[in-house]
Amino acid sequence: MSETNNTKAVNMVFPNEGAKDVNTSGATYGQSAPNAVMPHLSKDMLASVDKLGISFVTDAGPIKAVDDITFTIPRRTVVGVVGESGSGKSVTARSIIKLLPETASTSGAIYISNKEGTGELDVLKLSGEQLQQLRGGEAAMVFQEPNSVLNPVFTIGWQIEEGLRAHGMKDKKELRAKAIEILQKVGIPDAETRIDYYPHQFSGGQKQRIVIAMALVLNPGLILADEPTTALDVTVQMEILDLLRLARDEFGASVLIITHNMGVVADIADQVVVMYQGHVVEQGDVEQIFYHPQDPYTQRLLASVPRIGEKLVVKDRYGSVVTRTTDWRKEPVVVEAKGMSVTYPGRLMQPDFVAVNKVDFTIRRSEVLGLVGESGSGKSTTGRAIAGLQKISDGSLKVFGVEMNGVKERDFKPKRADIGFVFQDPGSSFDPLMTIAQNVAEPLIVHKKYASVAEARNYVGELMEMVQLPRVYMDRFPHELSGGQRQRASLARALALKPSLLIADEPTSALDVSVQAKVLELFKRLQVEIGFACLFITHDLAVVDMLADRIMVMHKGQIVEHGDASQIIEHPQDAYTQKLLASLPVPDPRQQRERRALLHHIPGQE
Repeated sequence: MSETNNTKAVNMVFPNEGAKDVNTSGATYGQSAPNAVMPHLSKDMLASVDKLGISFVTDAGPIKAVDDITFTIPRRTVVGVVGESGSGKSVTARSIIKLLPETASTSGAIYISNKEGTGELDVLKLSGEQLQQLRGGEAAMVFQEPNSVLNPVFTIGWQIEEGLRAHGMKDKKELRAKAIEILQKVGIPDAETRIDYYPHQFSGGQKQRIVIAMALVLNPGLILADEPTTALDVTVQMEILDLLRLARDEFGASVLIITHNMGVVADIADQVVVMYQGHVVEQGDVEQIFYHPQDPYTQRLLASVPRIGEKLVVKDRYGSVVTRTTDWRKEPVVVEAKGMSVTYPGRLMQPDFVAVNKVDFTIRRSEVLGLVGESGSGKSTTGRAIAGLQKISDGSLKVFGVEMNGVKERDFKPKRADIGFVFQDPGSSFDPLMTIAQNVAEPLIVHKKYASVAEARNYVGELMEMVQLPRVYMDRFPHELSGGQRQRASLARALALKPSLLIADEPTSALDVSVQAKVLELFKRLQVEIGFACLFITHDLAVVDMLADRIMVMHKGQIVEHGDASQIIEHPQDAYTQKLLASLPVPDPRQQRERRALLHHIPGQE
């Protein structure tokens, strides 16, 4: 793709001894700039973070987020930065383009070279105008949540063109042509028409493609991708990773990708930086990190990753394996669906949408049924229908013997206490103005088990301890807990009424792998001890394989495959199931290369 060549000149200089040249964004290279620095980067290095420290001013005093970290980003290389939430990954990436709040103070240096290798800058010393030219022109950011980046009131074409306008391009025809070209590059179908669409008219994966297009349109040398695949379906995730590979291989950019998914790192990274509590604890090429990790934290991180074919084994404090004492196959049926359909009525002359189409399944007491599929396949709708949160439009659905087709609320309300629901995002399902104790106690008060939070406080404390949260957390608000702690509290609330059926809707999709491992272990232990039936909804086959007795695969509202977990994982029959399995990145670089090649041989997936 050609560079923008008619942008205005600004006082941003990449010094190069004895050289006087003009780059494609109009910036003049030479040694006369006030921010010129002596070369710190070799020709094969694009950027370097040198003894970087970042602190934030808070009411409780300064907090050190990043402490004396050093690493380099070579040219045309994908560098993966991994670690738990709070390790300093995102703030490090943002500091590379100086995208930090006013409360942040920095030390050390960040050097970045231009794409042509004719000079470099110390980013932390740049002025506001120089930073504006650096951002987008030399380094661009791809954020985790595209909805927070895309403006809902402007077309996606206007938003892509905005970056070009900021860097001096004025011709409307050229702007539109550039926007269409980059949309085609990132795989948006019918780009000539869809350039005039608004963000809400695209799927989540397409919106992430558009955000990547915005980053690539000025052809920068460095792409900073902050958790670009979190909570995406494995098939969409694979496509996004292919786009980042395209940025390296076709656009010649380096990519710094931040993620907690070790499978993603194995799939795309050339080099890996491991961070923990604001420090770089290990760095090296991808095979060295995966096959010969040196730091104990890296070893624990890799051990926490769910792998296909590995069942979750939970032991008690005496070392004995915790297992069910009864055979779930002989237990009574608690949920039975026959020809169940859920249809959303069309609006504004649009046809009706069939979200779930004539599905049959059962869930027995003490069984864990895994429900997998992509976004829009009907998974969550099925779970909500079982919980009585969504009316079914056709067929039969019996929950604890109550027919849900046409059921009246007064008839089903007594059964609601027997159903627990764990939502995907506990941050949005908790009332932010209520303490954790108030949130957990809410179902107890609604169902009149206790008259007040004060009366339920002791029992809530027992629930907190059951999900391995200290009682002192009861008086905290949801925002004061980490993601994993909020998910544990959400599980405590779901189990407060001792339900016979638990519906878990993507409960671990956005958690770090180490936190996810602890939540899954806790989930398994409680399921064995309490014996509740469970519908576990997820798009991650490795996670569901660890927990589920049976697996159902949904695609476009229909069940395409259904059977014992080992049968589905080891011998998938349907091409869609095969695609899901092949799209799931595994934490093994060599094996992942083989799996990626295998994906292209699945029927209908070329």
